[in-house]
Amino acid sequence: MSETTAAPVARLTMITLGVSNMRASIAFYQALGFVRKFQATGETVAFFETGGTAIGLFPWDLLAQDVTLPDRPRPQAFRGMTLAWNCQSTEEVDAVLDFAVSKGASLLKPAHKTDYGGYSGYFADPDNHPWEVVVAPGIEVGEDQRIHLPD
Repeated sequence: MSETTAAPVARLTMITLGVSNMRASIAFYQALGFVRKFQATGETVAFFETGGTAIGLFPWDLLAQDVTLPDRPRPQAFRGMTLAWNCQSTEEVDAVLDFAVSKGASLLKPAHKTDYGGYSGYFADPDNHPWEVVVAPGIEVGEDQRIHLPD
């Protein structure tokens, strides 16, 4: 990169999840309350607004092919990443976990006090992508429902 060329601005804009059943996964994320956009893509790919970023759903095997990795065997173990749903209160954490389970999520870990002073639990979507539902000290969830991190 030359001295006159500015470095690109780092940003995370989309999280794409490989899914085994597009119709079921679309229904699940809509049931959680995520708003589907750009529906002209049908069941080929689905996009959901999440407040600053977006979630994309794409068939697992086609996503693996796109990134040139094998799609089998599908991991049953932890994949080294989680998604998070930060909340404003412990009551909201409990409500979100109950809600997600009522919409077809599996409860991975009930809500509990954490060793860092927070309150957290985990659910998994239909393809076992883990979601943490959490109140974390120092991470504020504003009225805009977006997280605000301290400097």
